Amino acid sequence: MRRLFLIVAGLALRAAVATAQTTPPTAPPPLPAAPTDWLLRELEASPVLRQHHAGLQLTDVATGQNLLSWHAEQYFTPASTHKLLTLYAALRMLPDSVPSLHYLIRGDTLLVRGTGDPTLLHGDVPSARAYTFMQRWPGPLVLCSTPYAEPVFGPGWTWDDFPYYFQPERGTFPIYGHTVRFYARQPGRAPVVQPRTFRPLVQAAPPGATSPDHVRREVEANRYTWFPSPKAWVDESPFRTSPELLLALLRDTLHRDVQPGRWQLRPGEQPRTLHGLPIDSLLRRTIRVSDNLLAEQLLLLCSAQLGHDSLSAGRVIRHVRRQGWLRGLPDSTAWVDGSGLSRLNLTTPRNQVALLLKLHQLVPEPRLLSLLAAGGGQGTLRRAFRPLDKKPWLWGKTGTLSNNHNLCGFVRTKAGHLLAFSFMNNNHLAESPVIRREMERLLTLVREQL
Repeated sequence: MRRLFLIVAGLALRAAVATAQTTPPTAPPPLPAAPTDWLLRELEASPVLRQHHAGLQLTDVATGQNLLSWHAEQYFTPASTHKLLTLYAALRMLPDSVPSLHYLIRGDTLLVRGTGDPTLLHGDVPSARAYTFMQRWPGPLVLCSTPYAEPVFGPGWTWDDFPYYFQPERGTFPIYGHTVRFYARQPGRAPVVQPRTFRPLVQAAPPGATSPDHVRREVEANRYTWFPSPKAWVDESPFRTSPELLLALLRDTLHRDVQPGRWQLRPGEQPRTLHGLPIDSLLRRTIRVSDNLLAEQLLLLCSAQLGHDSLSAGRVIRHVRRQGWLRGLPDSTAWVDGSGLSRLNLTTPRNQVALLLKLHQLVPEPRLLSLLAAGGGQGTLRRAFRPLDKKPWLWGKTGTLSNNHNLCGFVRTKAGHLLAFSFMNNNHLAESPVIRREMERLLTLVREQL
């Protein structure tokens, strides 16, 4: 009898486990028809939001129900939240791994051409595939230029940000992230300079000279001045790009000769493509830490997918529009670059939420959330929106320029709803942390009450 009981109990347990594995998790209770009157009152009464241009759109991802639209039809400068458009284009146009080089083999000679891949010797997201391929080629190595249809700076970029790490020049064959890195490990001592090609171009500031920056670069030349500091520091500054400098850097780092050449296909020749990092590695770094160079280069990588004649961010933007991929956004969008550095970009909070919903439909939810910065986890949100109950509850993309601070992404509510939001703040005189803390207060209330 006991044996029969154990057999029956075991079968029942097995059936229960099978049912648990096949039954989808219980859906959260439906949201009420008008659940956010209290949130509107909070927004209107906020002393932090009162004096500047602010807007919020909040939408339930599962149903598409708009929960709140507060100034959501008005236009804002999106800053780096505009990288969500770049992410959308990249997810639609790029393969699973980054196209690092186009190349031809003629006899014992290797001809290479840039695709816009920014990872060659990049300090934060380096790929060794192209480097090893070129270094180990046993015969002559020839670098061919890729036509580039645009200036190295984007339209509407701030000209006097040229010496800062966040505004490197764009290009078809980036190397070292187009920046020089300085490591001052001992206070008062000259910093270590990487790459070493730039070491003769670095000098100490005159005695008594001061600067709010560790390093300053001349406007038109790769000449740098460093300033003593009582503490150790690390900094980086962009360099002026040129074909001659690219050749010199390649020769120095590959420890071999590299000759310039022309990319002219012969009858029957078909260029090959060398692939590097998994595409999500590049996308994740771009979005989480809001890397402007990586974002700009993503559009150039997309341009390379459209043909081998030239690279152009504008070409990709026009292609996305012609394909109708932005159809369904409630408002037109001014889109001029990949990073959001330009103040010529304009969009609305409800546009950003519609774009988030498109992204959610395009790729599986776990993959999408893994590409965004997670509150309290990494990137630009590592010190904000900390996990509650040991679980992250907000994933997003920040966007900050002088007097502008925005956040777009997803909130997982306490009841289990996934909400898409766009919270935009323009033309404020408060420090960005003040704006961030108010957004955090209000979005935490959304998490708790919906």
